[in-house]
Amino acid sequence: MSSKPTGLRDVRQRFNALFQDHEIFVRTHGHVRFLRVSALWQKRVALIAGLVLLAWAGATLAVLVNQLLTADERAAVAAQKAAAAASEARIAKYRDRVAETAADLEERQALLESVAESHFGIDPADMATAAQKTHTSDAAPAEPVKTSAIDPNLPPEAQVLARLAARQEAFAARLLGAVKDRVAKAETAVAALGLNPDTLVRNAAAGRGGPFIPFRGRGGQAKALGASFAALDGALFRMEVLERTLVAVPSGNPANVLMMSSGFGYRRDPFTGAGAMHAGVDFRGPIGTPILAAAPGRVSFVGVKSGYGNVVEVDHGQGIMTRYAHLSGFTTRAGVKVAAGQQIAKMGSTGRSTGSHLHFEVRLNGVAVNPRRFLEAKADVLEVKNDARQRVVSVAAARGDR
Repeated sequence: MSSKPTGLRDVRQRFNALFQDHEIFVRTHGHVRFLRVSALWQKRVALIAGLVLLAWAGATLAVLVNQLLTADERAAVAAQKAAAAASEARIAKYRDRVAETAADLEERQALLESVAESHFGIDPADMATAAQKTHTSDAAPAEPVKTSAIDPNLPPEAQVLARLAARQEAFAARLLGAVKDRVAKAETAVAALGLNPDTLVRNAAAGRGGPFIPFRGRGGQAKALGASFAALDGALFRMEVLERTLVAVPSGNPANVLMMSSGFGYRRDPFTGAGAMHAGVDFRGPIGTPILAAAPGRVSFVGVKSGYGNVVEVDHGQGIMTRYAHLSGFTTRAGVKVAAGQQIAKMGSTGRSTGSHLHFEVRLNGVAVNPRRFLEAKADVLEVKNDARQRVVSVAAARGDR
């Protein structure tokens, strides 16, 4: 029972042994002074130092504990800030894509209005009604049209633009059907004239080009506009080539005479009697008979050519050129645009000729072809040509061509 008090007494004694009274002798200028440091004073100083050290340790510990306790809160706040930044970025991206989609739809609308008005005479004001009727017809509803500009995961606000895109795609599909009908008629008419539609389109495509300008940064791919728009572009180009070829075909009579004195092909040369190639057809008539342009075009040559005498040549486009030879005079000049049936010269007998007549040639890409297949075109072909001429004139007027 006495061991515990004895232990405390030993600790107290050891503690007191650490603090002993001390006397310090200080000698200054021959004077000696005594400084006494008592054990009690030493204990007080040690106690104060211990309390200060304990307070510092407590404060440090409190700071560490506070940091540990608030670390999770700071992490949560940082996560919230990151989530807010990501949300703002998504909203900004969404707004950009909606704005880009709206701009794309405006361009698509302008394209549709241009094609509908210039090629089919449809008033742009009626397009929305036509597209709406197509979209709400009794037929089974079409699958929603997806374009590269519409993300199906976007918020509902974007669905308004998606529906507009679907209506535009439906209207483009209707236009595509109408264009394909015209292409089929033009192909039939061109083939009836002895021309190859595929060759004409291929030759025209070989002359296309220009700087590459991507469509709204998506590589310029036509499919970005929608499937019908991509097909519409190709069909319009084919229709343009074939119908302009029909318009350029010289089907008008180059002279108001009934007698054709010599045809196209090999014949007996009137001067030598030997066989020779005749690259055109001859129309016999009095000197001074008006010579008429067989198709609209631009006069490319007026002058003299060896063997032909006085010559007028008219470029009709699409690689088609007509030549009028042995003339007695000219009523036009190079560079002038002429209409079908417009007088350009007078019949004569200049050059290598045995009498007054018109030598009439048709050349396709520089090669002479038989004019009779154009001059003797059937009524159905001429009807398609007339429709094509009206459309070509309408498109030229819309573009401001002169």
